[in-house]
Amino acid sequence: MTGEDGLRQWTPAGVCEPEGAPATASYRSLAFSPDGQTLWGSPSCRDEGGGWESSDVLDLASGTIGAGPPWDTGIAEHPGGGLVATLASDQGATYCLFARVDQGAAPAVIRPLLRALILDCDGYETPLFSADGRHIAIRGNAYDNSVEVFEFPSLHPVLATTLGEPSPGHPYPQEWLDQMEAWSRHNIAFGSRPGVLWIATPAGTLVEVDLETRQAVEHDVLTGSRSSALAATATGQLLVAGSGGELVLLSVLSGSTQTRTTSRDVSRAAAMAFLEATAEVPEDCDDLETHLVLTDGIRTWEADDLAAVTSASATDPTWLQLRAAINEAQVQSE
Repeated sequence: MTGEDGLRQWTPAGVCEPEGAPATASYRSLAFSPDGQTLWGSPSCRDEGGGWESSDVLDLASGTIGAGPPWDTGIAEHPGGGLVATLASDQGATYCLFARVDQGAAPAVIRPLLRALILDCDGYETPLFSADGRHIAIRGNAYDNSVEVFEFPSLHPVLATTLGEPSPGHPYPQEWLDQMEAWSRHNIAFGSRPGVLWIATPAGTLVEVDLETRQAVEHDVLTGSRSSALAATATGQLLVAGSGGELVLLSVLSGSTQTRTTSRDVSRAAAMAFLEATAEVPEDCDDLETHLVLTDGIRTWEADDLAAVTSASATDPTWLQLRAAINEAQVQSE
């Protein structure tokens, strides 16, 4: 628990103050480690003024607080184990960071990896892995109701779409702002069927998207109510919430012979392949960005590559256009 009185830990023995806890604490995001024995908090409450440059690691057994890497938007565990994904956001670009998690260690520490996705702008939700670990979906951003899906571990893009009308640019018409408000920011889920993404709409329908064929099928679920949230249970059932207070649990027939054991084997292989294809960011790293190998799923940039970019086209993402403009201005001033 965090608040004006600082950080407090509730245990069967009572309420106590963790060792090293600051006088005040306010986290924007909290997540448990996969084993449930460590609590990760962001931004850090230990460093005044620089909290977004790091996070906190609370060992629930000992009650001590340590330092962790920067992250700011939830943490998603890969079903294959030993790997998580989170976001590090800025107004111009957002990094989807992948990290190794020390299994069996106390406390569980997030160790960022060199390989990362770069997304345009900011305002995204927590990444979402499919049950078989072969896809990762990201919902956002601040200026569009976008959905992006990437293969895993290759990170090749398989779907990029805008829900509703795309951003018309500033100033925003009121009808477009109303549309943005109508779409839930928590309206995508992977069920038990491999290669299928589900999207809940303001009309109360569920859209079933086959990521291989790009075919979409609508299913009527709610009548006269807007879908306000969509999630999947641990067993792959879909849970839909409606704006009128409805809560609907759906079982989806997979039509697949893939067993749960096979799915676990596939997800473990995907996680291992990703871990083996990259390495950890050095522990003494002061600037994460200088080490990351970034990809948008199509192109890949080493840290030195981006420092040399001085031109970009109007079709390039906003973050790349900004980077090129800044680099070009620095070159001309020399």
